Amino acid sequence: MALYALGDLHLSFQAHKPMDAFGRVWKHHERKIETYVNKVVKPEDTLVLTGDHSWGRRLEECREDLAFIEGLPGRKILLRGNHDMFWDAKKTEALNREFQGCLFFLQNNFAVYQDYALVGTKGYTFEGPFYLDPWGRIAGWDEEREKHAQKLVERELGRLRESFRQAEAAGFRKFVMFLHYPPTNVLEEESPFTRMAEEYGAEAVIYSHCHGESRFGDSIRGVFHGIRYQLVSGDYLNFRPAQVLP
Repeated sequence: MALYALGDLHLSFQAHKPMDAFGRVWKHHERKIETYVNKVVKPEDTLVLTGDHSWGRRLEECREDLAFIEGLPGRKILLRGNHDMFWDAKKTEALNREFQGCLFFLQNNFAVYQDYALVGTKGYTFEGPFYLDPWGRIAGWDEEREKHAQKLVERELGRLRESFRQAEAAGFRKFVMFLHYPPTNVLEEESPFTRMAEEYGAEAVIYSHCHGESRFGDSIRGVFHGIRYQLVSGDYLNFRPAQVLP
């Protein structure tokens, strides 16, 4: 039994949005997902998919993508990504009822892996635009967009705290925290998300969303303040799930 994670599947069996334009790593990426997940993940394992599952905008446009995910081995736990338009946060309970026994949607709730609670939310981080000086250093940014970003950060922090609250109320004291967005942006060394991970003593923070070699280093990777930070974006891993816990 093991816990794995992989993000940004960006499936489009119905929406027909090929990803090849984003680089060679995306060519036939659905085949890579199927091949590598079947090689790595066993039926008794748990696989957390950290958002951006489908390009479909409505649930009916995502049926084939979700069926593809259902067909992968292991217990599948899904986190909400910024492109998952089919998933209204208010309808998470309805999704869990509809897909009970096949998929679990992690939002304002928690999942269990051995003696760990798996908690998480989409998260958010301010991504600019940033203004550069003649030497390529960040000299400023769009302050109005930053204010809007702060509102989204506060909303996501509330959802994440609710996930931790429910897990603690159920008696859990060991946590793995999942985000879709990275926990910090390029301006930050820490953030409200890293501080919440430290507050609850999370063992690891797993995130995705960062695409392309120039963006893989946008946030924390490795151990920071005793917590392991792990990037699991699909193109970063060449779509091979990363092990989080044995």
